[in-house]
Amino acid sequence: MSAALESLLDLLDLEQIERDIFRGTSRSAVVPRVFGGQVAAQALVAAGRTVPADRTAHSLHSYFLRMGDPGAPIVYSVDRIRDGRSFTTRRVVAVQHGQPIFHLSASFQTYEEGLEHQADMPPAPDPETLPTAEQMLPRYADAFTDPGVMDRLLEARAAVDLRYVGAPPFANVGTPQEPRSQVWFRTNGKLADDPLLHVCMATYVSDMTLLDSVLLAHGRGGWTVGDVVGASLDHAMWFHRPFRADEWLLYDQESPSASGGRGLGQARIYTQDGRLAITVIQEGVVRVPRD
Repeated sequence: MSAALESLLDLLDLEQIERDIFRGTSRSAVVPRVFGGQVAAQALVAAGRTVPADRTAHSLHSYFLRMGDPGAPIVYSVDRIRDGRSFTTRRVVAVQHGQPIFHLSASFQTYEEGLEHQADMPPAPDPETLPTAEQMLPRYADAFTDPGVMDRLLEARAAVDLRYVGAPPFANVGTPQEPRSQVWFRTNGKLADDPLLHVCMATYVSDMTLLDSVLLAHGRGGWTVGDVVGASLDHAMWFHRPFRADEWLLYDQESPSASGGRGLGQARIYTQDGRLAITVIQEGVVRVPRD
């Protein structure tokens, strides 16, 4: 297991300070605010720790309310909305400096058999044939006006082996492309068998590249390049089938719309053997900077 993954696991191991109240810290991010995937994953950890072990997360719906301060702890307060015979619902509010910065609702379910069908996995190259982020991203260092961005980008993703199918959006600034992107990802090391851990790790990664397809449609490089200003607004996930975040997962992403200073990304995450594991939808602020 890599040191970066151990650090991330420590980050997700929240401190319980009272019944249904947890505290977490933050790690460095590419931009000077708390990474959205981190606060979403931590909030899901907090919710999951109040749920019986035989119930696994099947969906989450969340809103990013305020920019998080990476230098301050985050307090997660869990509201036990409902405990039914099959489903459990939790609401989590993340608070910093006395104000809510994030809100999450999550639902958990006991295992049961049911009808089965799924969308087919799209074609994608074998992840082992693709360059790692450490091999690919430095090729585009000249795209960043701030030379420290590349180091921060690689550091923020060091816990995850994330491999682009094709070039990242900052590789072809000024050239609009099809609003679709793919990445393969897995953690840089094996994880314990706890299903909640794998769901939380996928939640963490899901916020890294989902809006890339919005940027590709307009030939924009992104917030790391500085030709757009962006932030996540809301984020929803549905967990359909069991998966492991330490095994290859294909993140197939597209953007059906951008308007009103917002961009929408939607995606499906497949296991390497073709099972549809997760559906993700996110809307974010995507603004062209004004002079």
